[in-house]
Amino acid sequence: MGSGQSAPSTADTFPKLLLENAKRIGERPASREKDFGIWQSWTWSEMKDEIAAMAAGLKVLGFERGDSLAIVGDNRPQLYWAMTAAQALGGVPVPMYQDAVAVEMQYVLEHASARFAIVENQEQTDKLLEIKDQCPSLQSVIYKDQRGMRHYDQDFLMSLGALEEKGREFLAANPGWFEAEAAKTQGSDTAIMLYTSGTTGRPKGVVLSFDNLVKTAANGAKWDNLNENDEVLAYLPMAWVGDNIFSYGQSYTAGFCVSCPESTDTVMQDLKEIGPTYFFAPPRIFENILTQVSIRMEDASWFNRQLYAYFMGLAKRVGPAILDKRPIGIVERLLYAVGEFLIFGPLKNELGFSRFRLAYTAGEAIGPDIFDFFRSLGVNIKQLYGSTEASVFICMQKDGDVKPDTVGVPALDVELKIADNGEVLFRSPGVFKTYFKNEDAAKETKTADGWVHTGDAGFFDADGHLKIIDRAKDVGKLTTGTMFAPKYLENKLKFFPYIKEAVAFGHDRDFAAAFINIDLEAVGNWAERRGIAYSGYTDLAMRAEVYDLIQECVSKVNRDLAEDVALAGSQIKRFLVLHKELEADDGELTRTRKVRRNIVAERYGELIEALYSGASQCDVEAKVTFEDGRTGNIKATVAIREAETVAPRKAA
Repeated sequence: MGSGQSAPSTADTFPKLLLENAKRIGERPASREKDFGIWQSWTWSEMKDEIAAMAAGLKVLGFERGDSLAIVGDNRPQLYWAMTAAQALGGVPVPMYQDAVAVEMQYVLEHASARFAIVENQEQTDKLLEIKDQCPSLQSVIYKDQRGMRHYDQDFLMSLGALEEKGREFLAANPGWFEAEAAKTQGSDTAIMLYTSGTTGRPKGVVLSFDNLVKTAANGAKWDNLNENDEVLAYLPMAWVGDNIFSYGQSYTAGFCVSCPESTDTVMQDLKEIGPTYFFAPPRIFENILTQVSIRMEDASWFNRQLYAYFMGLAKRVGPAILDKRPIGIVERLLYAVGEFLIFGPLKNELGFSRFRLAYTAGEAIGPDIFDFFRSLGVNIKQLYGSTEASVFICMQKDGDVKPDTVGVPALDVELKIADNGEVLFRSPGVFKTYFKNEDAAKETKTADGWVHTGDAGFFDADGHLKIIDRAKDVGKLTTGTMFAPKYLENKLKFFPYIKEAVAFGHDRDFAAAFINIDLEAVGNWAERRGIAYSGYTDLAMRAEVYDLIQECVSKVNRDLAEDVALAGSQIKRFLVLHKELEADDGELTRTRKVRRNIVAERYGELIEALYSGASQCDVEAKVTFEDGRTGNIKATVAIREAETVAPRKAA
């Protein structure tokens, strides 16, 4: 088979795919990691040997079929390898969010009955030590990084190096053992257990089989022609299902290399050095990048600002057409080539986007202006719609058929339908097996004939593209009878670089209102340019000038809503800027940064009532959790503003 094409595979599990790739493309790079500023690489053959040693070490330690292996840490090759090692033994890896506090980890460890855990470093080890007495099933903790671990002498602790050494001794005495164990795995076996973000309650353990993940990953790779020549940068949480497809499943099915950054702080620099061809980021990442570009352009010389403005104007007119291979005039094509040389190319190189062949975003709606900005530069960014219960892919966008306001068409082998109440349902090879220890919830989510309730409200446009409005349970009505879709309003607010989070209210109320969290970096830069001094987030958020800035954003959203006949009546009439940032550590956001609407409504009930009472301000006190774990209180007088509303456009 020629270079750049993945051989068709009959392997139905990741351990089998590992052996197949080690044999077929054994000398190609499979994994990279930057450590102490130096990139280290492992080929597929070398990675197979490392995984075999790890699996054998776990076997010696007493790991048995059906055991759960908790995995905690940043994206590290060894933690990805631990997943395959556990799978080869018939076990179930359970990745956990590395920034979760100990009590959150305790719930997952107890619920999954994890006997073994592999963690990255001292920080994660300390979390498990803190809760070990409350997790009686946890027997062994293995740590990768030995820094700071010299004086830890608990008998249940072991370094990853020591585990692998035991494994190599076992393999020397039992040649062919790993290959035999991998061959025992079956597509119907449980491959992994991933916990939902828990926006409305306790996280649920989603049980996914090899058939779910391997077939879905292979279909996604086929959709976008991914192969062993592609490269990705793995920087999103391993506990998130998307990372398990993009950085794990598709790597095994397509054979490409996965690179792990040195740290979360060096992701953008490492992105430039690796120059991946395949990239995934939630909308917030793309929004932050565009904000940084805009801030830097404000610092540029007058000539450079004019040059940038001219060519970006050109790019917005013709860039998407060039990307989609639609015909444009020769003059504009030549001018675009000049812009590529002077502006677009250097900018993409600076961002690490030069080699992008494909980029995806999902999780939240992305602002049309942001989406169009990157496509104008020639970045093939597309949107997808997925869920943990689907093994990610439900809808995807095809090259040349990309819209900023839809999530595309059904992915390969996916069936979609819209229920009478507007809820989206799907059926696919990726449909999860069950919720662990929660069959009742699984039956509520998945019908007997395999249809899964997404909980999202949506509809198909004239071209067969799916549009998602909101969570079906969150869609309500104002007392006027107007539909109220809070997520839709929140996303429109968050399209502005100055707004980081928003929470909308309005169900069974006379009008829509909103809480706003400002983006400290973007608004801080804006304030500094205007000579506005401030001492921190709360001080800046309370400034009248900042309220004026946010009021302009709310007014623009209302003008957009006025054009939508169905939603014109849900324009935001009153708003306030919260005195503190909504934080996952305070329980207000999930670890995937989704708003826990019920908790916010309960915690800030007095502010909600002030929005609807006509008050112009409200005294409030809130508890906050600092980075070192300490807690404190913030007191503030929060101003409430009226927003400009617009007469709705008459229906045709």
